[in-house]
Amino acid sequence: MKRAAKQLALVCVCAGLLTVAHAEPGTDDALAKLQAAQKQTKPGLIGSAVASTTSMATSVASKAGDLVLNALSMIGVRYRFGGNTPDSGLDCSGFVRYVFNDTLGFLLPRRSAEMSKVGETISSNELKPGDLVFFNTMRHAFSHVGIYIGDNKFVHAPSRGQEIRIDDMKQAYWSQRYNGARRIEVVQASLQSKGGERISTGDPRIDAILDQMKKDGRL
Repeated sequence: MKRAAKQLALVCVCAGLLTVAHAEPGTDDALAKLQAAQKQTKPGLIGSAVASTTSMATSVASKAGDLVLNALSMIGVRYRFGGNTPDSGLDCSGFVRYVFNDTLGFLLPRRSAEMSKVGETISSNELKPGDLVFFNTMRHAFSHVGIYIGDNKFVHAPSRGQEIRIDDMKQAYWSQRYNGARRIEVVQASLQSKGGERISTGDPRIDAILDQMKKDGRL
């Protein structure tokens, strides 16, 4: 009952934020310009290639956005070692595995060390929302994993007695234990972070939620 109440409250908040996101000034103008440019594109090989690439990029960016949005919806779920569902509780790898499978139908390995072998290795300055970040929290590499959301922040299931939350990778505890990151092929996208001032995922739903969380002091 408590879990259901939390989810209902989160849905209400997200719905309000999404309404604001779609009503932001300039959004309609930008969309109109994009649609006008697409109409002016001449048919043929080049036009088809551009249209195909744009469609693919939009689809991939949407996948990354959906992934992060789903991860954020898990905030507040209690930590439970070996847990595999939000109702029972989730540990770090169980959380990541659940979000990827629930959002994309992509089943990652169960343990964080095994997850560290999936996808493409990337450097910290290449991180984008949806990437996996790994830490040494149990005196062995890749013993903890979370989902990067932008602006040096990641969402994860910390440890016993705690709940899924957002933390800053620049904090001494995490920066000293950082092991690296992996990008899973199904969520690769050209997402940008603008100088740490504003997280930009390319998805207005997530941008609105993260902006509001920053204003509320939760980021």
